[in-house]
Amino acid sequence: MDRIPLFLQSIQNCCFPCSYYHLNTIDPAVKATFDGTAVRVGKEGRILYEQNGYGRMEPSGVKLTNQEALYLLHRQKIDVTGYTFNTLFSVFADQPGFLRSFLVYRDLRERGYVVQTGPHDFRVFKRGEKPGTSESLYLVRVLSERDPIRFVTLIEEVVASRNMRKQYVLAVVDDEDELTYYEIRLQKLPEPCNHFPEISSCEAILVGKSAMVLAASQSDLEQSGFGKRLDDERLMLAPVELLYLMGKGIIALKKGSIPISTDEYFALASETDRELAEKDKVYTELRGHNFTPRTGYKFGHHYRVYCGKNVHSDMLVHAVEKEATLPMSVISRSVRMAHSVKKKMLFGAVHTNGVQFVEFARIKL
Repeated sequence: MDRIPLFLQSIQNCCFPCSYYHLNTIDPAVKATFDGTAVRVGKEGRILYEQNGYGRMEPSGVKLTNQEALYLLHRQKIDVTGYTFNTLFSVFADQPGFLRSFLVYRDLRERGYVVQTGPHDFRVFKRGEKPGTSESLYLVRVLSERDPIRFVTLIEEVVASRNMRKQYVLAVVDDEDELTYYEIRLQKLPEPCNHFPEISSCEAILVGKSAMVLAASQSDLEQSGFGKRLDDERLMLAPVELLYLMGKGIIALKKGSIPISTDEYFALASETDRELAEKDKVYTELRGHNFTPRTGYKFGHHYRVYCGKNVHSDMLVHAVEKEATLPMSVISRSVRMAHSVKKKMLFGAVHTNGVQFVEFARIKL
């Protein structure tokens, strides 16, 4: 409640000039009543629905959502008996998440969109279109910067939106009431974009948690994007590379003269890398499409991913378990980093049936 005065002050300071309000004000304002549950206008309020898609029609008039009612009251299009904007806002602000949802509703309306509730938080129509004459374009979920993102739930909502032929959008409100919109897509990796030479079978020597292969410069391993050159004769393989090559039967790993199985090596490498299982599955999936994943540590992620002979990587990919939860603030930093280096930001959500790649991208509505 103590934040409301600051918000009200910001409205007075930064919304729109008086001429704008004059052109968009119903004169006189439509009379409305609040019964403690909902705000309603009589039959004279049908113009709100018919012209701008506000509310839901009832036999006696129009029923408004709390966000609609507060917005219309602020814009002087309705007059709620016994309430000012401040007092009605105070009543509604006791509802969990109301301030965030109102800020998003107001922003979308000021951008020229018609907005209605559901099936997530809001349905948003194309500019110039409204309910009854067209289908909604976006399904919007409202979050705060601290809200957790549970990938299994996010994926389910994106799939539901896609089945309804809508674009799924996250509207995130930060601690200073600033808004950021993110488009969420479930990405299907494209057809193979690289053509690598066939790799000859060879032996590798266990060195700590990595492995060393005797390989001349420009060996088929290097040409296929594996390893880091130690010197002219030796190539070092990272754990995920080694697991992939062992799984393909290309590398035979030994410690001295003792053979080490893939399972034995995985147990060894997992001792210091709790994310190895997810990283291994995402790496294998990327390699299956002939992408070249390299460490993305300097970008704060598991992989930077190359396609073809591109000098610069195309994507940043972070592996997560499908049931994993990440704070929205962490995802926001990831997207900002990817955007700053002109790359896509994908999370590879690992589940029993494979990997679902989820792309987060900032958009301007």
